[in-house]
Amino acid sequence: MSETPSANSNRPPSLAVRTVSSIGELAEHRINKAHDSVSSVGGIILLLAQTLSWSWRSVFESGVRLRKKAIIEQMVRIGVESIAIVMIVQVFIGCILALQIAPTLEKYGQIGKVADIVAIAIVRELGPMLTAIVLSGFAGASIAAEIAAMVESEEVKALRAHALDPIHFLIVPRFWASVFMIVGLAVIANVVGMCGGLLTAWGVLDIAPSAYLDATQQALVLPDLITGLFKAAVFGGLVAMIACYEGLNVRGGAAGVGRATTVTVVKSIVAIIGTDAVFTAIFFTLGW
Repeated sequence: MSETPSANSNRPPSLAVRTVSSIGELAEHRINKAHDSVSSVGGIILLLAQTLSWSWRSVFESGVRLRKKAIIEQMVRIGVESIAIVMIVQVFIGCILALQIAPTLEKYGQIGKVADIVAIAIVRELGPMLTAIVLSGFAGASIAAEIAAMVESEEVKALRAHALDPIHFLIVPRFWASVFMIVGLAVIANVVGMCGGLLTAWGVLDIAPSAYLDATQQALVLPDLITGLFKAAVFGGLVAMIACYEGLNVRGGAAGVGRATTVTVVKSIVAIIGTDAVFTAIFFTLGW
């Protein structure tokens, strides 16, 4: 004699049960995301430590060769090929900044201070930060895709099979090329951005070029340049480390390569802006 299913077996879960289940799933998802984030940060720090260790050994140990040619090749690829896009972005930033602050300054009869604000904002903040953001999309994504493709094609395994450490062979040249070239790109960005402000001030705001240049020279001091270039070097290292980490840890074939490039750009931008905020707060506290 077959048993008749009870009425409770066909009854849908109550609202309370569904609510608790949804909260549990959401909490589990957030915990997994937090774990992945912490794991990524730890992995990037470990990769940085290994990169610096190999760099030290390459300079001070006779048995470890510093791959100067590879560094120069990466400097050309990362830096030289990025000059045009950095210049285009920064000249527009200089123009926009001058036009945005001019009406407010004009209300107080301080239109001549346009040069001061443009120079300080670009040299201390916008030059290094926007250059790093451009670099993350232009070079960071390329580095991540290249290394990820090498992982998927098992070229990295082949390097290990030939007793070549991938960090020494692949990561060190890209790291130092990014650090060195972003400093040079930041200098170019500073000059071009201030030129954009100069052109706007001369052509739109009727400020004489000589007066603009004099005001710029008086506004800028050495700590402005030093802090800006220091942040640029840190940003370059961040972009390189994030790109290399995501490339080395790619999973999922061609789709994984595309995902690695996207994640690299997103994480790099967040890391750049967050680090910039921290450094700005520190420099403000120190009076720099």
